[in-house]
Amino acid sequence: MFALLSVFYYFYFSIVGIYIIFLPKVLSGVGYDASEIGIIFAASPLVRFILPFLFMRGVTLNATVFKFSLLIVIASTLSFYFSLEHFYALLFSNIFLGLGMSLMLPFVEVISLHTIGKERYGKVRLFGSVGFIAVALVLVRFLSSAYVALDFLFVLSLLTAFTAYQVLCRAPDTSYVKDKSIENDIDIFKDYKLWGGLVLVQMSFGSFYNFFTIYETDHGISLDMTIYLWSFGVLIEVAMFFFQGGLLRGNLLHLLRFTAFATVVRWFLVFLFPQNLTILFFSQGLHALSFALFHTAAISYLFHLYKHKSLSQQFFSGITYGFGGLSGALIAGYVYEYFPKYLFLTSSLMAFGAFLLFMAVRQNKG
Repeated sequence: MFALLSVFYYFYFSIVGIYIIFLPKVLSGVGYDASEIGIIFAASPLVRFILPFLFMRGVTLNATVFKFSLLIVIASTLSFYFSLEHFYALLFSNIFLGLGMSLMLPFVEVISLHTIGKERYGKVRLFGSVGFIAVALVLVRFLSSAYVALDFLFVLSLLTAFTAYQVLCRAPDTSYVKDKSIENDIDIFKDYKLWGGLVLVQMSFGSFYNFFTIYETDHGISLDMTIYLWSFGVLIEVAMFFFQGGLLRGNLLHLLRFTAFATVVRWFLVFLFPQNLTILFFSQGLHALSFALFHTAAISYLFHLYKHKSLSQQFFSGITYGFGGLSGALIAGYVYEYFPKYLFLTSSLMAFGAFLLFMAVRQNKG
């Protein structure tokens, strides 16, 4: 099961790599402006945000829904070929891709945490980072047109769907994913400091995920060097995923605070030194903390904090990567169009807000 999960993460995050590294640049080349790119990339996280509330209303994340999500991912990536140059059609393609991806990942995440545990989770999740970096290094050599990126996206969606189906077939039991007999114990408003901090961290990534490639190439950094910056960050991320097991036996809330502060520093350095490669590589090294360690600490904290395991992961995907990603993409789009110099200063301030909220969270389980 460990090997199969590793392959799934590899292919799943290869799709993510194409989506966040290359597609913004592709859309910019096709003729979309920054605010339009921000709106298009806000579509997928919007779906992530809405989904958890549907599950609270009785929708069940079961094997049937999971299989449906695989078909949606394949169909939506295929539709990109026909919608690339049409704003509203492309917006709908992104909405459906977000729907499929948002249903797929939480189901597998619960299986991973249940079958291999939080200490080993990083060692299986690191293969996602390997997939992310591999597709970046390969695609940059073949990106002769926008449709080459779409070819990669479609083929990888097929491989991801096939592997995800194998995970479902080989999982000994997935009844715990449904949690039908467990009453919902997640209270967003009661735990608003925790959830607010999680959202703000992800909002701060809006500039990075949607505009880092454009931002750096606009500052004179070559596309090849920008890909090396992405790749370096992911290499450090892989190392953190591999060695983080011991850290996760400690206080998870302290880890959230520490990683949020590291994120503040990271974005502030990119704001101050957008052309200094030494500092840019250092800031990318902080990806190990601001993404890898933060992500695992967050899902582990929620997994132990709440009894409703699957819904907690749905909410993490929906509220943080959904609402946070949606807000971050929209804000980054408009900031970069009207105040481009302050793009990553905005991100740093968001991360600082997250740090303050995490400091105000009272210690709880986990």
